[in-house]
Amino acid sequence: MRDVTHDVPAPHRRSFLKHTGALGAAAALSSSLAACSAGPESTNDTGSGGGAHRTLTAVIGYGNDGSWDPTQTASAFAMAANNHIYEGLVDTDPITRAPYAALATRMPTDPTATSWTFTLRPGARFHDGRPVTADDVVFVFDRILDPDTQTLAKGFFASWLKDVRRIDAHNVELVLRFPFPEGVSRLTLAKIMPKHVYERPGAWDDAIRGKAVGSGPYRQTAHHPKSNTTFAAFAGYNGPRRPAFDRMNWLTIVDAAPRVARISGAAAGAQIADNIPYANIRQLEKGGMSVAGGAGMNNLFLMFNTRHRPFDDVRVRQALHYAVDTGKLVQVALKGHGRPASSFLDEGNPSHRRARTVYDHDPERAKALLKAAGVSGLHVDLLAVNVSWIVDCLPTLKASWDAIGVRTTLSPQETTAVFTKLDQKQDYQVVAAASNPNQFGLDADLIMHYNYGPQNLWMQYARWADDPVARQLFKDMDRATREPDPARKRAMIQDYLDVVAEQAVLYPVVHNELMTAWNPRKLTGIRAQPYPGVNLLQAKWTH
Repeated sequence: MRDVTHDVPAPHRRSFLKHTGALGAAAALSSSLAACSAGPESTNDTGSGGGAHRTLTAVIGYGNDGSWDPTQTASAFAMAANNHIYEGLVDTDPITRAPYAALATRMPTDPTATSWTFTLRPGARFHDGRPVTADDVVFVFDRILDPDTQTLAKGFFASWLKDVRRIDAHNVELVLRFPFPEGVSRLTLAKIMPKHVYERPGAWDDAIRGKAVGSGPYRQTAHHPKSNTTFAAFAGYNGPRRPAFDRMNWLTIVDAAPRVARISGAAAGAQIADNIPYANIRQLEKGGMSVAGGAGMNNLFLMFNTRHRPFDDVRVRQALHYAVDTGKLVQVALKGHGRPASSFLDEGNPSHRRARTVYDHDPERAKALLKAAGVSGLHVDLLAVNVSWIVDCLPTLKASWDAIGVRTTLSPQETTAVFTKLDQKQDYQVVAAASNPNQFGLDADLIMHYNYGPQNLWMQYARWADDPVARQLFKDMDRATREPDPARKRAMIQDYLDVVAEQAVLYPVVHNELMTAWNPRKLTGIRAQPYPGVNLLQAKWTH
């Protein structure tokens, strides 16, 4: 599977990176689209309501001004919202990621087949009242698979999905290039959109700016970039996740203090918030809030410029990883809500296995590696995103590297500035940032191709794609994608994960939890998810 970021058109690449859970809380920053206020006409539906028609108010710690186009967004806010507005043929549980039939009436009878036939749910309608048809399904997949249309979703489908064909008005056939059972759960990433709305000239630009018309349990009623987005229960919805709230108001509050304040105290104006700082957990719990974490792929990673000596030498990259006091980092910066990385994948991932190379804190080994590489008097300028929890980790990184004789300068900057430098191919040494591909899914093939690949934007940033080791790695990854035997595929993935660990070009230092807080006196059915945003499709009022 080709890397998804490479397929994002150049004007939107920084927006893609800034607003994605793949960069964790970096999504809080404004994109180049922030000044665009186009979208659904405002209804001023922002009140708290009362009685039977109460409005659920959620606080999301990420911006709502990124792209809302489901075929190319990686915006944490938009992806979470789209899960309530749109449906795929198949959707997945927000925690287990187990697939279930959504717009389709049932799951494929044989996930290992090279042809899947789906019947659309009888009576399914879009929010404008028009019926969902096979033409809408084909329309979306044609856009995703079109070689001349660059979308994020293409990277999730193009390698294994050959074609999507209309059988009749209510049935479609998906034709696969080879057996790929993992593709079933990926169908949730292809949200079905109304052809009659989005085939109009300029409609995809409207989708980017926030126009959202789906068939899901909630319809969008207003969208105010940098402020809030509102929803109402869709009376015409007849699917498996019935809406429990008449109205919802999702506030975007990217600064931690006002976000926490909005759900604190007797006069709290919201019932749930994500992206809770670790330092506020006890305060919120004392105030009667439930606070829970979701452990997954959220991580602090180091990325090296492999064309800037001495970081072209794997021993130097390894030395800087071995030097990090990950135990202190977890306890001091993350308040115990994390684990040192033992693989590229987090320990909860079904494909996780402890890598052959694990960077336990070993300063003596780090010094020996630098000596073997002929490196002394190294001075590192660590370019970092200014995400709050990443900034909390930086002093430990500096102290760890200073302790092995590496003079370290910390350069935290707005994510916009960091990735502008990378997009402009400016020189740098090492970057510290956050990543969380779990918002796209759990399968290792997806996660690894998101980060590594010959046309991958991350690999362009690291300037490593032409390295002989990289070229062989990419071949091994593609062979694993096509491997039909599950046990053999797992072994192949674990083998190339060992290569990724050993090379340490872009590699996690720690995996940490994302915290969600909610009022248990008001809400039930809440589950904290290990990626940004909230999922309220199985939540309801306590009373």
